[in-house]
Amino acid sequence: MIKENADGVELAVRVIPRAKKSECTGVRGESLVVRLAAPPVEGAANDALIDFFAETLRVPRRAVRILSGERSREKRVAIAGVTAERIRALL
Repeated sequence: MIKENADGVELAVRVIPRAKKSECTGVRGESLVVRLAAPPVEGAANDALIDFFAETLRVPRRAVRILSGERSREKRVAIAGVTAERIRALL
């Protein structure tokens, strides 16, 4: 689920769009499950996912990148400047 590298971490994320509120709800298989209030239209859910991680982990928005799965619910996300322990503690 969380893979640490020289720049930060990579996460496997399962996104559930159109939720009542944006929140992390746990783990499903090897993926972190994140519910987002934004719809999956014109990149709104991707932007909401980046904002969610930036706010939750207190990192700049530019530190969060979607590596793969921009058009899928299953995504790989890279977050620079954080450790796996910090992510586990905050999420």
